[in-house]
Amino acid sequence: MLGPVSDALIVTMIGLFGGLLLGLAARLGRFCTMGAIEDLLYGGSDRRMRMYILAIGGGISGSFALQALGLFEPSYSYYLSIRFMPVAAALGGLMFGYGMALAGNCGYGCIARLGGGDMRAFVIVLVIGVSAYWTLMGPLAVIRAKLFAQTDVTTDMPPSFAHLLSGATGLAPATIGLLIGLAICAAALADRGFLRDAKGIFWSLVVALAITSGWAGSYHIATTGFTDLPVVSHSFSAPVGETLLYVMTGSARAPSFAVGSVVGVALGAFIGSLIKGHFRWEACDDPRELRRQVIGATLMGVGAVLAMGCTVGQGLSAFSVLAFSAPITFAAIFAGAALGLRQLITGFQPAE
Repeated sequence: MLGPVSDALIVTMIGLFGGLLLGLAARLGRFCTMGAIEDLLYGGSDRRMRMYILAIGGGISGSFALQALGLFEPSYSYYLSIRFMPVAAALGGLMFGYGMALAGNCGYGCIARLGGGDMRAFVIVLVIGVSAYWTLMGPLAVIRAKLFAQTDVTTDMPPSFAHLLSGATGLAPATIGLLIGLAICAAALADRGFLRDAKGIFWSLVVALAITSGWAGSYHIATTGFTDLPVVSHSFSAPVGETLLYVMTGSARAPSFAVGSVVGVALGAFIGSLIKGHFRWEACDDPRELRRQVIGATLMGVGAVLAMGCTVGQGLSAFSVLAFSAPITFAAIFAGAALGLRQLITGFQPAE
């Protein structure tokens, strides 16, 4: 590799690059899953949901274009090397979505808010990271492992729609993936108003670039470097906990893609908030609000580990490789968020 520069440091820089793009997209492009769901259900606008769908389509197209060029193999990814667990995906997604509504944003969104000076988001990010590691490696890990053991795929076919349809049609998985990705992009752009929204389209594609750059960069290092490193892209649940561990024990552990990704989002959001003149320190004045946000953050951390991803991890990265788990998890996140928003806005009172 490159002289004294370690493989771990290179993948950290790759994560930092994509994280910067995601942070800028959150601040300058208002790219936000929670905001997209809230706008769709209560704001009378589907603009940000179309942005999210376009980012999914762009990520799928980019990932399978990389496969066609021999620059990425989706089956190396975490989402296609672990057996598909539909109950865990649905339950974890519901927990995450409900927690996201209580907290006011997902992990990615909270890191972006933290970059803008919101110290309430700092508390949420800490709780997400700790609760994710409680479930992944801490006291709850034994229960999780008994109920939803994350075991390796033992069949020749990864849990991917591209590979499933490839077996049924005879087409290459890369071709299937490209066709699906382009169809999703076309569906997102079918609205004339959104088609004229150059800013929304641009930032959606920037998010897709962040996801595909993670796959391409980590795959290259994993297959050509000297260190056994995973093939990963962006997610913001367990990686937040990993970043907290690195901050506390960096002299004893190497940096990682996750650390670069989390730091990159915060830094990109900070830069974006300065560009827009929106940076300001904020704190929580209402103890009841803080309690609700801590409960929501805890549910997000636990739920994301069960579902093996969050709104970015499953909703974008896993979707980009057409994992079976992605649409189930995202649908569950949407349902959980809708339930939480209804509780917050109407208190489950019947309509008059």
